[in-house]
Order: sequence, then C-alpha cells, then structure tokens
Amino acid sequence: GPLGERPLLEVRLGELHTWISTCSFSPQGLLGAVQRAWSSYCAKYIHVRQGGPAGISMLLAGYCLLSYGWNYQHFKRHRWRKYH
Repeated sequence: GPLGERPLLEVRLGELHTWISTCSFSPQGLLGAVQRAWSSYCAKYIHVRQGGPAGISMLLAGYCLLSYGWNYQHFKRHRWRKYH
C-alpha cells in the first residue's frame, strides 16, 4: 500500500524520513496516533485469552521510568553524600 498508510514497523530505514513527513502533527493527528498505539497495545498484551503479567508489568515499568525522569532534578539535589 501507500507509504503513509503503513505502520511504523513495516517502514524501511531509507523510507523513514518520507514516512514521518506524511504524518499529521496537529493535535487531532497526535491524539489519533496515541489512540491507535493504545488500542494496538491492548490488543497485543491485555485483551488476550491466556495473558500473562507482561502487559501490566510493562505499564508499571514505564510509569516507574517516567516518574524517575520527572523527579530526577529533585533526587539529584537531595541525594545523600558522604561529605557535605
């Protein structure tokens, strides 16, 4: 199919710049991209017949990394040091 309709995993490395230029970066386009990513994540890891802990553990790990990234400046200022 056309390059703009292909998912990211089916785009070759040489076509990546052209594929990105076909994407819509408007608020509505970005919201649609987030919704498509969430629905594909749920279809692959959450809404399965015999699911394991992988889907939920990835969400928790992502939250931990995101939370650490948001609070890094706070942690950096208040870490314990041997010499003050």
